[in-house]
Amino acid sequence: MPHPAPSSPRSPRADRPRLFASLTPGGERNLLDTLRAERTGGVLLLIGALVAIVWANSPWAGAYTTVSETVVGPAALHLDLSLAGWATDGLLAIFFFVVGVELKREIVTGELREIRTAVVPVVAALGGMVVPALLYVAVNATAAGGEVQGWAVPTATDIAFAVAVLSVVGRSLPASLRAFLLTLAVVDDLLGIIVIAVVYTDGLHLVWLGASLLAVAAFAALVRVRRPGVAGHAALLVLAVAAWALMHASGVHATIAGVLLGLTAPALARPGEEESVAERLEHRWRPLSAGFAVPVFALFAAGVALSGDALAAAVGDPVAQGVALGLVVGKPLGILAATWLVATFTRAQLAPELHWRDIGAVGLLAGIGFTVSLLIGELAFGAGSPHDEHLKVAILLASTTAAVLGGVALALRDRQHRNAVERARKR
Repeated sequence: MPHPAPSSPRSPRADRPRLFASLTPGGERNLLDTLRAERTGGVLLLIGALVAIVWANSPWAGAYTTVSETVVGPAALHLDLSLAGWATDGLLAIFFFVVGVELKREIVTGELREIRTAVVPVVAALGGMVVPALLYVAVNATAAGGEVQGWAVPTATDIAFAVAVLSVVGRSLPASLRAFLLTLAVVDDLLGIIVIAVVYTDGLHLVWLGASLLAVAAFAALVRVRRPGVAGHAALLVLAVAAWALMHASGVHATIAGVLLGLTAPALARPGEEESVAERLEHRWRPLSAGFAVPVFALFAAGVALSGDALAAAVGDPVAQGVALGLVVGKPLGILAATWLVATFTRAQLAPELHWRDIGAVGLLAGIGFTVSLLIGELAFGAGSPHDEHLKVAILLASTTAAVLGGVALALRDRQHRNAVERARKR
């Protein structure tokens, strides 16, 4: 009986598990689901900011500056941007696209669909923008060296950080409070987008703006095709990139293109479909936004020297003072005051399970300005300017303070709500 041919000896390396091997379909699905979690996005954003701060204050700080200022891209298309510029103008467009999709869903099917449910968080968001802006202007209009053009910096709320903190410390809080925070943050983002588009537009070129809007319109028409196929999806991506590039050339901040593209997505499921186009787009793009775009933006935006001299200079700058006061004091004061006015002088009411202490805690948490505040600060004063560096210090310290104060306040409210539920069960 013939013997089988001896098998070739296997290399010892063949039996070793390979690092960074391709994920199985199930593993990839689990990874993407993890990146979609609100807590994960906030943690990755925090990691990006911490890496930037450590790197910018290390012996390799020069390398951080060199990498940030490295220019790539075609000059002929006015896209010869630094890596930091690509993070601000390019990657944040993905973040704002997801915000636009989320906003469309809120308007069509969510809390913003009906005036009676939308009025309280909408007015709260307005109060949370007006009061910080007024405090900033009050400080800078009366102080030597003050600059009022940064009034919009303390008006923003970082939805990723705020919701991440809420998800960690507020597991027993009423669902209506989470909905209040989400709606408030979405409206806050919308108002911030309007401010960026109107106030911080640099040399408007109507031809390029019109071409960008045409690309957005073409995207809107194609995204409504029931089954666009591979070629259709490729065309959507090409149109989105074209809309972004043309918006960038127009002088309007390129992230506005992301918002407009997101708002075109149909938010209602069509007959025979289980989920809407907006749901599918948000499901597909949120991992890229939360897992890559926003953390990389934080990596390039948060790198600021925190030496004693730098901190002293920031503390003495009215711009930094106004931002810190606006975020830590103005945000909770504006949100609480606006909500009280609505509840007192209109028929709108808080949900029965909510208390005014809940609104105050959410107001403190809304002082986390980070992502959009850093963006507006850079647009207001220019990257690398003294005020821009002082702003970063103020935003980092104020956002950290707001996160701690809001987290502690929400944790206390969480305990009180949990105890109330337990007492109700024992009755």
